[in-house]
Amino acid sequence: MLKKCNFARKIILSFDTKTVKTTEYVLLNRRGAFFRSLMVTVLFLSSLQAAVAVGPLSCPAGAELPADTSAVSAADSLLSTAERLSRLMCDPLTQTVQVGVEVYDLTADSLLFAYNHRQTMRPASAMKLLTAVTALDRLGPRHRFSTRLYCTGTVADSTLHGNVYCEGRFDPRFDDDDLRAFADSLLALGIDSIDGSFCADLSMKDNVSLGQGWCWDDDNPTLTPLTVGRSDQFMARLISRLLDAGVCCQRSYMRATVPPQAWRVCTREHSMDQVLMPMMKESDNFYAEAMLYQLAAADAQGPATAKDGLEHIRRLIRRLGFNPSDYRLADGSGLSLYNYVSPQLLCAFLKYAWQTPDVYVHLYPSLPIGGVDGTLKKRMRSSHTYDNVHAKTGTLTGVISLAGYCTTATGRQLCFAVICQGALQPSRAHAFQDRLCQILCQ
Repeated sequence: MLKKCNFARKIILSFDTKTVKTTEYVLLNRRGAFFRSLMVTVLFLSSLQAAVAVGPLSCPAGAELPADTSAVSAADSLLSTAERLSRLMCDPLTQTVQVGVEVYDLTADSLLFAYNHRQTMRPASAMKLLTAVTALDRLGPRHRFSTRLYCTGTVADSTLHGNVYCEGRFDPRFDDDDLRAFADSLLALGIDSIDGSFCADLSMKDNVSLGQGWCWDDDNPTLTPLTVGRSDQFMARLISRLLDAGVCCQRSYMRATVPPQAWRVCTREHSMDQVLMPMMKESDNFYAEAMLYQLAAADAQGPATAKDGLEHIRRLIRRLGFNPSDYRLADGSGLSLYNYVSPQLLCAFLKYAWQTPDVYVHLYPSLPIGGVDGTLKKRMRSSHTYDNVHAKTGTLTGVISLAGYCTTATGRQLCFAVICQGALQPSRAHAFQDRLCQILCQ
């Protein structure tokens, strides 16, 4: 029918607290004669009224559709999605839990749906999105995480007459294989004894071992730049490995900075992607904090601090057109109870990443995939969301968050963010978020 006629769509919505008014929906044929006239149903308009949050309806009070209604009327599928999302906001969960949602159509470059999207809430591990996007943008995808082994003095008669220095640059992936490479490189010097000292260079960062606002009874990672397998027993394990190999050396070590005259024996490195994948897929807090300190060290004049790293995130917030003072950033992982961001800000970072190929090509594959891997492996196994939703999860006591990307049945790419704060039953919040993604993917 529509192929046979030129049509004009005109929907003028005028809301007050008691009534809903609309003009007719008119289609004109090629001759300009009246062809068909339909009244938009009150039910449909009521859902739109709820979505734009003009009236006093209690559900959903915080939702809104794009101010440009032509963007909505351009495709019935978008109208339908917005309507269903608006109805989802009537879920009983929203009566007891603070919920914020934003959905942005990346293909159309337009807001699709928003509900309390400017409210600041604790993001939990969705905070890692801000850290990851900023790191990829500032440091670049070719950035390397390194740990270095140095010596001073000389080797004579199978003895190292000098000190051994291990310089930590906060590489969270440094493991036993890397430690073995350190020990083997010393043995390759042809030594069977070391008559100097072992020194740990921890000068890359400050002495703060925990993040601001972390709960004392959580299983918190220790923030030190020199670790092996997440343990801060780096030096003790290196010395033990050398002793087991028959090297005569002292069993103690001290803290000291690598001197200029030291010569490098070995360097072990890991790529940005090698750190980013577990940080996002498995929501690894230690990896996220290491990423934050890499940012901090990028242009720090002294020991890097969390404040230095967070300043880079604030700069990106400002570049995206937001006021950093409207939010509170406390760490890179989302463990802190002091973090406060909004679904709108999370979507802004997702949009920026999508628009920046060097960021997106590394961020997107690092996100958990619905029903497939990471923290979404046991969720979103329906036909629409399975292997479609790529999103970062977040979980703290009372907070459940989700932010990422998905593709609609018509091929439109979306980004979305939803935070549920005050959710004392995580399963209910997960179910709510999964239904939201189901709507987006249909």
